[in-house]
Amino acid sequence: MNEIVGGNAFGTSAQLGAAPIGRVESITGSGAETRLDRRMLELLADEPDAALAMAGEIGAMLKMMVAGRCVIATIHELGIVGGEVSARISFLGEGRVDAAGGISAFRRGVTRYPLPGTAVHPVSGGDMDAIFNAGDVPHIEIGTVHPTRSTRAALLIDAMLGKHFALLGSTGTGKSTATALILHRICQMAPAAHMVMIDPHGEYAAAFAQVGAAYDVSNLAMPYWLMNFEEHCEVILTTSGAERQMDADILAKCLLAARQKNRAAETVARITVDSPIPYVLSDLTTIIQTEMGKLDKASNSAPFLRLKQKIDEIRSDPRYHFMFSGMLVGDSMKSFIKRIFRLPGDGRPISLIDVSGVPSEITSVVVSVLARCVFDYAIWARGSAQHPVLLVCEEAHRYVPSDRSTQNGPVRKILERIAKEGRKYGVSLGLITQRPSDLAEGVLSQCGTIISMRLNNERDQAFVRAAMPEGARGFLDSIPALRNREAIICGEGVPIPIRVAFDELEQDLRPASNDPVFSELWRRTGDEDAMVEHVIGRWRNQGR
Repeated sequence: MNEIVGGNAFGTSAQLGAAPIGRVESITGSGAETRLDRRMLELLADEPDAALAMAGEIGAMLKMMVAGRCVIATIHELGIVGGEVSARISFLGEGRVDAAGGISAFRRGVTRYPLPGTAVHPVSGGDMDAIFNAGDVPHIEIGTVHPTRSTRAALLIDAMLGKHFALLGSTGTGKSTATALILHRICQMAPAAHMVMIDPHGEYAAAFAQVGAAYDVSNLAMPYWLMNFEEHCEVILTTSGAERQMDADILAKCLLAARQKNRAAETVARITVDSPIPYVLSDLTTIIQTEMGKLDKASNSAPFLRLKQKIDEIRSDPRYHFMFSGMLVGDSMKSFIKRIFRLPGDGRPISLIDVSGVPSEITSVVVSVLARCVFDYAIWARGSAQHPVLLVCEEAHRYVPSDRSTQNGPVRKILERIAKEGRKYGVSLGLITQRPSDLAEGVLSQCGTIISMRLNNERDQAFVRAAMPEGARGFLDSIPALRNREAIICGEGVPIPIRVAFDELEQDLRPASNDPVFSELWRRTGDEDAMVEHVIGRWRNQGR
C-alpha cells in the first residue's frame, strides 16, 4: 500500500479526498472485502470535512471507479490484517462521474461490480450532497445525514406513503417527536392533505393545535350504526364457543331487521347486515323482544335476554355516549366522513383521534370503525375524484399484535387488509411502535419504508433486522448505539439506507409526551387535599 500514500498524494483536502485509501480484495454479490491504509485514514481523521474524517469508520461510505461509473458502498465490519485495516463493505448504488470528478445521477443498485485490486476512495461531503439530493422529486427534509453536518436527509413522499411506513424505537428515544416532525413537514408541503392519526395517549393535540383538528370522547360523535356486523359482535356479545355463535345468529337477524326499518333503506337496492344504514337501538331491542316472544319454550330465551341486557347496559353507560348517544341516530355519515377525513381540510390537514378516554373494552372497535371507514371510502371512491388518506397508528402493536390468540379481531383484520391492499386504493398506513417484536410480522413486512430509532431489546433488534432489506444490513448493528433523535432509515422513502439526525422541533410543535421528573416532583408539597379531590372528581365523571 506504500505506493498509494507516497509522493504528493496528500497535501490539500481536495488531494486527500481524491487519493485512494485502499483496494478491493474479494467480491460477493452484495458486498466486498477491502484493505485500507491506516496512514491515510489517520491523515483523513483531521479533515474538517466530516465525511472524509470518518472514512474508515463503521457506517462510512467509500467509492470505487468501475467502467466510468462510481460504485458507492458502506462499511459494516472492520478488522486488522497484517498491519492493514480490513473492511467489509455493502454495495448501495452507483452514479455517473462528471467532468469535475463529482457524482451525479446516483441510483440504487449496482450494474457493474469492481474487480479485485480496484482502488477504493473516500466519499467527501460534496459527494454525499450529490448522493442524497432528492432533486425535483416531491420530498420533505427531516434532518442531516450522519456523519455530515450539512447534507440534508430527505424522505421521498410519494414512495414512502405509496408503500406504507413504520417508525420504531424504544421509549425515550424521541419517537413521538420524530413522528410529529415528519407529519409537520408533510403538512407544510401539502396543506390540503388528508391524514387521520389514532392517538392512544392524547399526546399530539398540543403539537398540531394550529394545523390539526382534535377529537376525543367529548366531540367525536361516532355513530354506532357505522359498525359492521363483526364490530357489533365485538361490542355486544359476551359469550364464547357455541353460545357465542347462537347469540351472533340472533343478533344478525335482528340487526338486519332494524336497519331495514329506516326510511333511507328504501333507496338502497340491497341491504345487508353490514350496510351503514342508521337504525335506532330501541328498535333493535324491540325486535329482539319480539323474536323472543315467538319461542315455544321459555328456556330458550337466554340468548335473547343476554343481548337485550347488554344493549340496555351500553345505552345507560355515560362512558359510551360519544358513540351510543340517542342524538346519533340521524344519517350523519356524510358530515362524519368529511369531518374526520378533512374534506375539505380548511387549513387543518390532520385529524387527531384521542382514544385515551374511550372505555378500554371498545377501544379496538373504535379504531376498527375509523380504519374501515378510511378503507371503504377509498374503495368506493375509486374511479372518481380520489382523496388519498394517510392513517397513522400510534402504539400499533395494540391493534395488530403478533399473538393471534388475542382479541381485537376486527381491527387486526382491517389493518392487515390496508397493509396488503391499501396502496391500490390510495390508503397509506403509518405504524408507530416501541415493540416491533409484538407487531404482526406480516404487517411490518408490508411497510416499504422503515425508520428505526434505538431499540434496547435484543428480540426487537432481531425482528427489525429480519424486516430490513439486504442493503441496509450494514447499518443494523448500530441500532443499539443510536443517540436520541437519531434513526436508521431504509426502503422506498430514501435513495439508499441512511443514518439520520432529526432536526430539532420547536417546543410548541412537540407532542405532550414528557415523562414525569421524579426527582423534581417529589420535592413539591402542599395542597394535596384539593388536588386529590380534583382528581377524584375527574375520575368519577370519566372526563378531563
